[in-house]
Amino acid sequence: MKPQPFLPRSIVRRIQGSELSEAEKEYLLELLTVLGQTLESGGLSLSRPMYDRLLSRLMNDSHLLAFLRQPVAELEALKRISFNLTSSLDLSTVLRGVVSEALRLVKNAANANIFLYAEGQLTFGAALDAEGKRDTQFAEPRPEGLTYTVARQKRMIVVEDMRAHPLFEDAPPDWKGAIVGLPLMMGSRVVGVMNLSRSVTGPFSPAEIRLLTLLADQAAIAIVNARLHQAVSRQARMDVLTGLPNRRGLDERLEQEIAQAGRLGSAFSVMMLDIDGFKQINDEYGHEAGDDLLRQVASSLLRVVRSSDFLARYGGDEMTLVLPGTDFAQAQIVARKIQEHMKNTVFTLPLGKTAALGISGGIALFPLHGKTAASLLRAADGALYRAKRAGRGRFVLAEVDEENDGGAAL
Repeated sequence: MKPQPFLPRSIVRRIQGSELSEAEKEYLLELLTVLGQTLESGGLSLSRPMYDRLLSRLMNDSHLLAFLRQPVAELEALKRISFNLTSSLDLSTVLRGVVSEALRLVKNAANANIFLYAEGQLTFGAALDAEGKRDTQFAEPRPEGLTYTVARQKRMIVVEDMRAHPLFEDAPPDWKGAIVGLPLMMGSRVVGVMNLSRSVTGPFSPAEIRLLTLLADQAAIAIVNARLHQAVSRQARMDVLTGLPNRRGLDERLEQEIAQAGRLGSAFSVMMLDIDGFKQINDEYGHEAGDDLLRQVASSLLRVVRSSDFLARYGGDEMTLVLPGTDFAQAQIVARKIQEHMKNTVFTLPLGKTAALGISGGIALFPLHGKTAASLLRAADGALYRAKRAGRGRFVLAEVDEENDGGAAL
């Protein structure tokens, strides 16, 4: 606690020895100091007995004490909110922190939820109810309901009784109590909407509204920062030429698949792909045409693989395909689909010319051919090398190498 040289020592000792919280003691010392200094600047002063009587009145009057504690509580809440919402740049962590704080700020709070807002559309972000149940979407936002109205009008809307408000005319009958919707704004742009409901009807207190507004302001900043971090992280894991994940993104995905397969006792496949005939086209038409061809192939392959599969650029004209939950028989089916697709796809070249391309591949299986990302990629790359030496246009299964960390049977 900071010393208060302006105040009589006996007053400082009384405050320091009281049962008030440290924050309340500091606030009370500051209040009496400012009061004394203000009076002195006007030619007046408080004697020690007057300080004693004033302090006794402040500490023994429940209404005055409650008035004293309100700004202290708000300041503590603001400090906690600022710390919690700036301690992470992960968007889901930020959103969970916001709804947790919202429930703490309002008496009889029943549910808090956040929807992100972009291009006129709301998407679910996070939710928490009074029983601790997280991330269960209570309902889809109605086009003319509270959440969309708050987003469109860019203003807070307080509903003291949902059963009697026009925004809830078509709401389910079990929706009752009071609710407040707040826009999460960065400048003039709405980045989300936070709703907080409570089980009883009636107005929210000025202090609750004030704190929720502060929370909404902090939440908007935290969401924008988290999104910016997401975008930068995505770029760091993306191949600029093809728009596919790069080697860094591939390594991270493989680590995730290895961890999941280890937990579930399942398998997955890794394919190393190489475009047959790419070098000749690159040499004949130049690197710019080669780059455009790589973009075409990447886009084409994305159309044939499953949404759960992961296609990345490994380097040069090699790409890597991760197939979750896929054994060799299933990987062979995918390989045939890729070959058939490439055979039937016409790729454009400069001067109005076209090209038909083949594709070769090596297949490695977890855990048979490796239990780490590096060993799986090495096994798949070795299989690809053998496929190309055997005449290209084919897929070859990796060999089990007793010196690597594979060897377990599927």
